[in-house]
Amino acid sequence: MDFALSTSWNAYRYTKAKELIFEIKEIGFNKVELSFNLTTSMVKDIASLVRAGEIEVVSLHNFCPIPLGIKRELALPDYYSMASPDQMARKKAVQQTKKTIETAGSLGAKAVVLHCGRVEIPDPTREMINLWKKDGRQTNRFLRLKDTALRQRKLLAPFFLDNTLKSLDELAGYAENHGIKLGIENRFYFREIPSFEEIGRILREFRGSAIHYWHDTGHAQIMENLGFARHSDFLLQYSKHLLGAHLHNVIGCADHQAPLKGEIDFSLFKKYLKKCTLKIVEAHRQASAAELKASLNYLKGAL
Repeated sequence: MDFALSTSWNAYRYTKAKELIFEIKEIGFNKVELSFNLTTSMVKDIASLVRAGEIEVVSLHNFCPIPLGIKRELALPDYYSMASPDQMARKKAVQQTKKTIETAGSLGAKAVVLHCGRVEIPDPTREMINLWKKDGRQTNRFLRLKDTALRQRKLLAPFFLDNTLKSLDELAGYAENHGIKLGIENRFYFREIPSFEEIGRILREFRGSAIHYWHDTGHAQIMENLGFARHSDFLLQYSKHLLGAHLHNVIGCADHQAPLKGEIDFSLFKKYLKKCTLKIVEAHRQASAAELKASLNYLKGAL
């Protein structure tokens, strides 16, 4: 079973792609997902390494490379929102996603991972996490915050989801024409699209297209920890549409840990992650090279 490592782990340490890729290969990964914080010149250098057979790129995380005019430290997958009510901003998100799709095709990748915008309400996630860490999730303050967020999102979500669907409609055929599949990722922040139910709506709308489900283990676990949805339900409901997975662990509500460090038992995913499923370790900078090397061995055994 093959695993790739997201360059989100070490991209922040480098401005040159060759050193970045060398470090990843040193710990045993020969495949990568290109993260959203890579410059155009870095992606071009990685393309040279791909042509030389030194690394394989299996997926890209939108937007990649960083859109022109955006500082690297500000580059995020949500910089442009596919759900924006500002149609110029929404079209910018679509335009930049098309560039990522083109880049993925040129690199021989199979997929692009998408964030699908947000419902424009105050996001409660960080405050809920702080309350959860302090007193758990049954306090009056936690429950009031959660209830308010649920009511606000329910009221406004249909309008923003319609914009997301419009964006995805423009992207589905474009991706198919380039031989690229699109992974709709379950999200970390409560206000982001899609929610658990919205994943189903998107998959129904685009059944038979290039659009599939992308499962993020850490995000799903945090949704469970905060009481919004059960982790297992994401896979029970949507595994038949599964294109790929971001594999990382959580400690409490701190995600993007090395897979062997945290509360998730990855052996539970064995029946869902097939040979053809793209499996990307998406640990961030807090994970050491030694932890990732051990995690690779752990995942090969668990899955």
